[in-house]
Amino acid sequence: MKCFFYLCSLILGAVPSFAQSNRALELNNQNIKLQFSLGSDGTPGYSVFYKSKPVVKPSPMGFILKDDPKFYRGFELLRADTSSVSESWRPVWGEVKEISNNYRELRVALRQIKSPNRLLNIVFRVFADGVGFRYEFPSQPSLKYFVVSDEKTYFNLTGDHKAFWIPGDYDTNEYEYSTDQLSKINNTAIVKSSTAIAVRTVTDSTSVQTPLMMKTGDGLYLNIHEAAQVNYPAMQLHIESSTFSLHSSLVPAPTGDKAYLHAPFNTPWRTIIVSDKATDILTSKMILNLNEPSRITDVSWIHPMKFVGVWWEMQTGKGGWNYSNYPDSTMANGSLIPNGKHSANTTNVKKYIDFAAENNIPGVLVEGWNTG
Repeated sequence: MKCFFYLCSLILGAVPSFAQSNRALELNNQNIKLQFSLGSDGTPGYSVFYKSKPVVKPSPMGFILKDDPKFYRGFELLRADTSSVSESWRPVWGEVKEISNNYRELRVALRQIKSPNRLLNIVFRVFADGVGFRYEFPSQPSLKYFVVSDEKTYFNLTGDHKAFWIPGDYDTNEYEYSTDQLSKINNTAIVKSSTAIAVRTVTDSTSVQTPLMMKTGDGLYLNIHEAAQVNYPAMQLHIESSTFSLHSSLVPAPTGDKAYLHAPFNTPWRTIIVSDKATDILTSKMILNLNEPSRITDVSWIHPMKFVGVWWEMQTGKGGWNYSNYPDSTMANGSLIPNGKHSANTTNVKKYIDFAAENNIPGVLVEGWNTG
């Protein structure tokens, strides 16, 4: 829950308040620099720099809508505003008592040059350790209920970075991490061999989950993820191995559509955290700052607690996941013969409850399923 207790500054301005060169709009915050521009065909694009080094090369942005397949080009700039915010807030619980939220914001208002002249805003927040950006669909007569067929957000990287990755699976995040150069990533063999994961759905051999952690050849650490994901599909990343380009790959609905929206609406933030120290990625509070404040007004009931878990017994091999040794223990009528080793049973769970009560442990976690 974000409880803001002071606001140091809020500065608003229009386009002239930040640097412009070659039609690019530029915003800086300590080591991070953002550039935004419209291409010759009206395609919005951005770049990110760290200590003057390019981190994300010029990368296009936009959407394919079901009724407007080119909602990623043909735009003109209506307005660009900047603001600066410096504030602190206190989380309910966490590693630190209070969190600083300091950023510079660029809000770009775009309009299609041709009819139906739809509007699209892109909002960038530049922090000292990275950049977050999201799309906003303003309220407008020509865009009410609409369907997103694809999001065309790109992250054009500067080289064949080392990546720490798991497959872009719609159903699970339980794969072990692999380490490869971007150009070598192929998730097919890993998905096929991960038979301990019951449900696996991967349709793209070069897709990876976010957060995606990378290390560049010159020692920069780079993390791509998202924040404030509400009423919008999760973002995975598709890798173009030959160009070291990533682009958003949204988890689809059963129909294949990506999102069913109604304006006004804003997407989740796409986040890029960068540093020359790996530990800075872990300690960054940028994603927390981009999440919306909690709507829970009474947080008195939220507190840390101890619990005991039957699941650990199954993980360590003392118990098991199998109700029976199927198919080796099946009776003639097809019934399964219990092997007595499945830990998530009533008798065993009562033992855990008694142990927790005797040792003043307030919670018991019961989890388990029957393999097969």
